[in-house]
Amino acid sequence: MTASVRAYLDHNATTPVRPEVAEAMARALVMPGNPSSVHTEGRAARAAVERAREQVAALVGAKASNVVFTSGGTEANATVLSPGLMDCDGGRDCVRTPASLLLYGATEHPCVRDGHRFQAEAAEAVPVDADGVVDLAWLAARLERFASEHAGARALISVHLANNETGAIQPIAEVAAIGRRFGALLHSDAVQAAGKIDIDIATLGADVITLSAHKLGGPKGVGAIIFRTGALELADKPLRGGGQERGWRAGTENLPGIVGFGTAAALAKAAIATEAERICILRDRLEAGLLALSPETAIFGRGAPRLPNTSAFATPGLTAETTLIKLDLAGVSLSSGSACSSGKVRRSHVLDAMAIDPAMSAGALRASLGWTTCEADIELFLAAYAKALAADIHRSARAAA
Repeated sequence: MTASVRAYLDHNATTPVRPEVAEAMARALVMPGNPSSVHTEGRAARAAVERAREQVAALVGAKASNVVFTSGGTEANATVLSPGLMDCDGGRDCVRTPASLLLYGATEHPCVRDGHRFQAEAAEAVPVDADGVVDLAWLAARLERFASEHAGARALISVHLANNETGAIQPIAEVAAIGRRFGALLHSDAVQAAGKIDIDIATLGADVITLSAHKLGGPKGVGAIIFRTGALELADKPLRGGGQERGWRAGTENLPGIVGFGTAAALAKAAIATEAERICILRDRLEAGLLALSPETAIFGRGAPRLPNTSAFATPGLTAETTLIKLDLAGVSLSSGSACSSGKVRRSHVLDAMAIDPAMSAGALRASLGWTTCEADIELFLAAYAKALAADIHRSARAAA
């Protein structure tokens, strides 16, 4: 029988909507105006969109005018990861050079690895170390070779700010510095990091970052492209027609979703320091409990700076699919990594890129904490995991008899 009390530890898949967000969305849902209309109702709707734009921009230290709303992080990434992304080197009549090479981190989300719009031969993965951190020396060497072989050409780099499976935080400012040496553009998928750690787009040095509302207590189905400056252009915008979102994305704005996104961003920004500390204590308690249950448990990416809420781990002898089912029946919700694989449990490309033993990666699980998480959730999880371990030990003993 399924437990009546549950511990939801899958915030990296989606964070439950905050009550304040739901209330703001309900108010926006009954607003009659189209944000593009000039009458009173339309202007009220437009004001709500622009207020949300300011709130989302403030979360990452950007200008509101540089925020473009989309249907989510996947659309945001697919839009900007295009050979048509260009910037101006300076001057009113400057020549804009499109990108002809995409270099993306080997542990990127599938919507980056598979969803970009470059030809296959024009896209390459940047290797990572055992903790999942990109190899900066490899990146610099590859850009130097590209510059020497293709004079005047431009590369686009895409490295996420934090990994969705392990929580490993990437050295984006250093990636940006390397990119600038060779005139490359830099995109960073900040979907998992936003609302969990402080982000300032100017300090990062990325030309463009992307966000998703449902990873920080907002609604599903709304995201954002955020530019560091207003100099970028896109020759091949996927959605054309109306002039919405500065011409970057045609279509009537999702008013309730955008308002919810803005509210969630404001709430996350206001609580980011205290909430990060609280969540980190709970995550460390979870990991200490895992190691106490089985010292052989591996915690992936532990040697790198990590998001305070994320723990990826595996214990020898346990398989991910079976353990997830047992935990779910015990009232605990986790995942085996990315939640964007149609509900399938499959081996992690992130752990493969980190050269983790396949026997260990087959049992990899991810616990991700958030605003709903409390000490009781951690205790429920550890009790359920202890039972899964005991069942495996019993099974192994019977097999050996």
